[in-house]
Amino acid sequence: MAFYSEEQQQTEDYLFKIVLIGDSAVGKSNLLARFARDEFYPNSKSTIGVEFQTQKMEINGKEVKAQIWDTAGQERFRAVTSAYYRGAVGALVVYDISRRQTFESVGRWLNELHTHSDMNVVTILVGNKSDLREAREVTTGEGKALAEAQGLFFIETSALDSSNVASAFQTVVKEIFNILSRKVIQSQELKIKDAGWMENGKTTTVVLQDDGKQEDGESKKGGCC
Repeated sequence: MAFYSEEQQQTEDYLFKIVLIGDSAVGKSNLLARFARDEFYPNSKSTIGVEFQTQKMEINGKEVKAQIWDTAGQERFRAVTSAYYRGAVGALVVYDISRRQTFESVGRWLNELHTHSDMNVVTILVGNKSDLREAREVTTGEGKALAEAQGLFFIETSALDSSNVASAFQTVVKEIFNILSRKVIQSQELKIKDAGWMENGKTTTVVLQDDGKQEDGESKKGGCC
């Protein structure tokens, strides 16, 4: 994801790619359908291949487009993973609170996310199907504990009754936007410092990398996370 000049920011949208991951039948497609179109399909079939929806949001007066990608959780569709994750700056890792096995798969999905994308992808752990209270196999406390241990956001949702669905997506998009905004401010501060150094006759600029190392050149440009 590229940074824009101040003039471009006034006229161009922000576009964030967000991926939905998790085992098959945890409700990924219905979460997306509920968020993007306020629809729910009780008899929906497993997603085959890849689908995505673009949803607009306004944050701090800026129009943000979330391009949300949804793919099948079955092993036989793993061949799409590299392209699926490429460029993602946000992720929802979804499990079904009524099926413990899907919760136990979360670690594997996180490993795959980190293998194929930037380690700093903004991620939220989503316990879906919170409406199935009588069938619950994973407690809210367990979900929170795992999210805290992995440094993730956490929320429980129900695509059936719409509970917390919008909040799950909005949490990720807002955090990405906040990170981007902080980096834009840092970039502007560096430019001001660079101008000061030039006035003193110095021609070399020093840029602090995210890992604390220094390099010569102009302000680093790149993704938000």
